[in-house]
Amino acid sequence: MKRKVLLRALSGIPLGIAIETVISIVISALWAGGAYVSYEPSLVESMGSELRAMVLQTALCALLGAVFGGLSVIWELEDWSLVKKTGIYFLGASLGMLPIAWLTHWMEHSLGGFLGYFGTFAAIFAVVWLIQYARAKRDVRKLNERLNKQ
Repeated sequence: MKRKVLLRALSGIPLGIAIETVISIVISALWAGGAYVSYEPSLVESMGSELRAMVLQTALCALLGAVFGGLSVIWELEDWSLVKKTGIYFLGASLGMLPIAWLTHWMEHSLGGFLGYFGTFAAIFAVVWLIQYARAKRDVRKLNERLNKQ
């Protein structure tokens, strides 16, 4: 199990960096008026240079990818209930995402900024979870229909 978590975490590193890049391209296309913005300006200000800001953000996105990759093993634990899997995964994802979002200035550095970011994170988590649950339920129904035909 530890080996599987480690391998998933390692495979999550490049995925975290790739997702960071795609998100920055989308944000730039929608809100930057033709410019490419790969980090928050306040991060550059706090880090002292664009290079330092980008290195920190890239390293933290790699770490975030590793966290989500490692956490993905939770969904394969057959002796855990869905509620336990969801709770532990959400807690782990939150403990990974929120400090990184704070350090990269993806959220305003205030209680309101934190609560707003957490609310958005929780809402996105819930939507993704519901979609995955509906898919799994559909797949089980289809499998049962095929078994009943035999």
